[in-house]
Amino acid sequence: MVAISRVQDEARTPFQRIRQNLHAMELKRTSPKKKKQASRPLLPSAPISNPPTDGLACKAGKTYFVIQVGEPANLYKTLKPSGAGRYKHHHGGNGIMIDLHGLMNAQALVKLRECLPVWMDMAMKRSYPFLIQVKIVCGGGNQVLSEAVKNWIRQNDNVANAPKRLFA
Repeated sequence: MVAISRVQDEARTPFQRIRQNLHAMELKRTSPKKKKQASRPLLPSAPISNPPTDGLACKAGKTYFVIQVGEPANLYKTLKPSGAGRYKHHHGGNGIMIDLHGLMNAQALVKLRECLPVWMDMAMKRSYPFLIQVKIVCGGGNQVLSEAVKNWIRQNDNVANAPKRLFA
C-alpha cells in the first residue's frame, strides 16, 4: 500500500499538468458518423420451399478417403481427412482406387493390409517424394466401414490423409 501511494504522489503533478494542457486546448467533440443507407432498396423475397425428404437416405460420414502412401519421413500426417469430392490424380494422372463396397470390416482391413506392400513398392519406384495417391471408396450405409478405414489410416505409419491443396 505504501509503495502504491508513493507512486501516485509522484505521478500526481505530471498528470495535473497534462490535464490542464488538454483543457486549455478546448477540444470540441464531433458527432458520431451516420451510417449510409443501402444504395438500392431490398425487395421482398419469396419464401423458399424445401422439397420433402421422405425416402432420401442421408449419409452421416465420408464415402471415400484420399490418402498418400509412402515413406513416413515424406508423409504429411494430419488428423483431418482430405476433402471429399476433390479427388484428382496427381503425378501424371495414374491414381489408384480401391473399392471396399459390400465388405465386412475384417475383410476390408485384410484387403488394405494386402494392398499396402504393393502400394509401397509403387511409391518407391517413383521419383521424389516417393508418394502415391490412393482413393479408398467405403460407400454409404451406417459408416462402420468408414470408421474402420479412418482408424487404419491413423494406425499405419506409411499412410496419411492427402493434403487438400493437392486436390483443389
